[in-house]
Amino acid sequence: MEILEQISEFLQQGRAKNVKELVTQALEQGISCRQILDEGLLAGMAVIGNKFKNNEVFVPEVLIAARAMNAGTELLRPYLASQGVKSAGKAVIGTVAGDLHDIGKNLVRLMMEGRGLEVVDLGVDVPAEKFVQTAIDENCQIICLSALLTTTMTEMVNVVKAADAAGIRGKVKIMIGGAPVTQAFCDNIGADYYTSDAASAADVALEIVTA
Repeated sequence: MEILEQISEFLQQGRAKNVKELVTQALEQGISCRQILDEGLLAGMAVIGNKFKNNEVFVPEVLIAARAMNAGTELLRPYLASQGVKSAGKAVIGTVAGDLHDIGKNLVRLMMEGRGLEVVDLGVDVPAEKFVQTAIDENCQIICLSALLTTTMTEMVNVVKAADAAGIRGKVKIMIGGAPVTQAFCDNIGADYYTSDAASAADVALEIVTA
C-alpha cells in the first residue's frame, strides 16, 4: 500500500512531521493501526537497523529515524491500546552497577523498540537485584545488560546469579553487550546471548520473543 511505503520512507529520512501527517491520513482511510505500525513504522526502522549494521548509516541517522518513529507511534498508541494490540515481547534493559555509560544501551533500546518490542529502561548503575525484580514484576522475557568498562563487566555475573537464585532462568533470557564484552565472556558467565552491535541485539531479541 503506497501510503505505508511513504511512511516507511519518511521515517528512514527522519522526517517526523511527514510521518505524523501520513499516519493520521492512513487512520482516516481506515487502515488498521496494526498495519500502519507493522508495514509503515516498524518496516522503516527495520531498514535503518540493517543499514546501521552494515555501516551505511550511523548513530545520528538512527536517532532521527527513531524520533520519527516515536512521533508516529504516539498517534497510534490509543488505537493500539483500545484494540488490545500487544507488543511483540518485553525486555528490561540497563547499564550494570558501577557503570554510567548509556549511549550503547540507548541505541539497543531504540533498535528493539524499532522491532516492535516493549522495553523497560532502568538507566545506568543498575544493581543486579533490580534487573531481576523488574523482569519478574513486568513479566519480561529478556534481561539486557550493558557495560563499557572492563571493571564493571563482572557485575553481569551477579545478574546471572541473581536470576538463578530467583528461579527465572527457565523463562527469562539474559543478553549482554558492550565494548569489552565477548562471546567467550558470555559463555563463561552463563549468560544466554552476546551481540556485538545494537541492530543484531534487536534481531536476536525478536527471535527470542517469537520463538
